[in-house]
Amino acid sequence: MHITVSGKQIDLSDALRARVSEHLDNIASKYFDHALEANVTFSRARSFFTCDINLHAGRGLVLRGEGEAADAHSAFDDASEHIATRLRRYRRKVKQHARDLANRERPQLARQYTLFQEDEKPGAGQQTIDGLYATVIAEAPTEINRLSVGEAVMQMDLANQTVLMFRNSASGELNVVYRRADGNIGWIDPNGGA
Repeated sequence: MHITVSGKQIDLSDALRARVSEHLDNIASKYFDHALEANVTFSRARSFFTCDINLHAGRGLVLRGEGEAADAHSAFDDASEHIATRLRRYRRKVKQHARDLANRERPQLARQYTLFQEDEKPGAGQQTIDGLYATVIAEAPTEINRLSVGEAVMQMDLANQTVLMFRNSASGELNVVYRRADGNIGWIDPNGGA
C-alpha cells in the first residue's frame, strides 16, 4: 500500500512517519486484503493537533478518519481507530451479505416449450397432448424463482409475458400468475383451498 504522510505548516519527525506507515499497513492488512493508498495529513489548530486519514481501500471504497489531540501521535491514534472501526463494520457487512447469498435458495431450473398444434398423426418429434398432436418448435431453459405474488406480477409485466410460474415465498408451493382475456391478473395457488 502506498502511504503519503504530510504536514500542513508543521514538520514531522521520521519516527512519526514510520509509525504511521507501519500502523496503517497493519490495519489495512488485518481488515482488507488489497488496500491501494492512504493519505495522512497532520495540521495544528490553536493548541491541538489534527490528523486526517483518507484510505482508498478498494474500488469504490474510500474511508476517512479524523482525530484531534494535544500531540500528533494521539491525534493519529484517534483517526486510525476511526478507520479501523469503519473497516471492521464494512468487513462484517460484506461477510453477512455473502452468508445471506449462500443461504438464499437458488432458483429451480426448468424447461420451457413452445408447441405447434397439428391435427395429423404423430411423427418424429411430436407429442400427444389431450388427444391432439403437437410439434415442439422451441425449447429453452428457464428459472422458477422464489417470489411473492406482487413480485411475480411485476416480473411478468416487466418481461411482457402472459404467464409466469414461480415458487411462492410465503408457502413454498409452485404458483402461476397470468394475464386474463379481460386484462386482469389471474393467480393459481394449488394450496389456496387448504
